[in-house]
Amino acid sequence: MERKANTTMSYDFSADDVFEMAEQIEKNGAAFYRKAADEVSDPDEKQFLADLAAMEDDHEKTFASMRKKLTETEKTKTVFDPQNEAAAYLKALADTRIFFEKEIDTTSMQSILKAAILAEKDSIVFYLGMKDLVPDALGQSHLDSIIKEEMSHIKLLSHRLVGTK
Repeated sequence: MERKANTTMSYDFSADDVFEMAEQIEKNGAAFYRKAADEVSDPDEKQFLADLAAMEDDHEKTFASMRKKLTETEKTKTVFDPQNEAAAYLKALADTRIFFEKEIDTTSMQSILKAAILAEKDSIVFYLGMKDLVPDALGQSHLDSIIKEEMSHIKLLSHRLVGTK
């Protein structure tokens, strides 16, 4: 009996790869909140959305700092990539998965908050999925910090949503 070769390619992501995606997701989130803030007229709502954008900026800096502290093993590339195509792939993945460009329904703060909560939930699901792709030796445990940061946003957004009803 002839055996077929396994033609699927496995790609393990390092913690460095995931932190790079996290930074891009936070940039996208900040842009999302700034765009929403530009669309609302209520000063309190505008400030709340601006504050969320600032939090995303802070998270991006936090993730960049955490990324700098990774060990060389945790930064190890898991595939041969002389053209650095993996970085472009990861940016595209982050851009299309979370806080992607879309029309924001700014007719009400409730609509904006619901869209934001959905994006934050998607980011958590994304990070949980990525966590399974990062081997322990490449820094899987660092991803819990990212997930906790995103969970704090959902709590804040949900509290605000309940207050707008």
